[in-house]
Amino acid sequence: MTSPVDALPITRVPRTGLPAHAVVVGDPGRAAVVADLLADAKEVSYHREYRTFTGTWQGTPVVVASHGVGAPGALLLFQELAEAGVSTILRLGTAGAIRPGIRDGDLVIADAAVRDDGVTQQLIPAEYPAFSAPEAVLALQRAARAAGAPYHRGVVWTRAAFQPGFLPLPGEAYAAAGIAAIEMELSALYVFASTHGLTAGGALVVDGANADELVDKDATGGYDPHRSVVADGVDRGARITLDALRLLASTER
Repeated sequence: MTSPVDALPITRVPRTGLPAHAVVVGDPGRAAVVADLLADAKEVSYHREYRTFTGTWQGTPVVVASHGVGAPGALLLFQELAEAGVSTILRLGTAGAIRPGIRDGDLVIADAAVRDDGVTQQLIPAEYPAFSAPEAVLALQRAARAAGAPYHRGVVWTRAAFQPGFLPLPGEAYAAAGIAAIEMELSALYVFASTHGLTAGGALVVDGANADELVDKDATGGYDPHRSVVADGVDRGARITLDALRLLASTER
């Protein structure tokens, strides 16, 4: 573990020496699962929801780090990873499908995100877009194709609130517009990356059908992300995301 003097204040990641390419996930336990796929994996910090590993994937040095639930806390990880030398960040997350035809366990590669994240509105005007680096989208797509994995591309909805409240939601309008899925952190990554010269992308494993008022609870039995189809999708998505990082690193070399 890093000594306090050599660690950044929020996440406790080392101030220097991290690889340039990172996979970020929400769950600290999932970070450990992804790190188990690496060669020479080592846990370098674990503070609050922020758990960070280093290792190599098929010869490419990588970081695997968790950011917890929600964009404000996730943004702190993105900021400190960048400060520590990370220049490429791919988010591996889970999401609820909105677009018809997207099944549980499928991968959604996010071209862009709706900025309903609850934090970037306080940093930059709402008109500023949240978009993936094109090369990240293409690397994720290439890796998904090579793996023979079911995947979809499109815009996703990043929303701060997990549960519906008392306000009307634009879910039906977003469904009509072809929004692919809903999640909680990606637009913050995209805005941060594009405003700080980083490369960012997102691959989301579908763990449920639709969102909020669109959910047919009688048909689905309610939200349950702990099914084998989701676990299998996450394992597949982790390997795809790591492969995409390797592809991005190879083009940079």
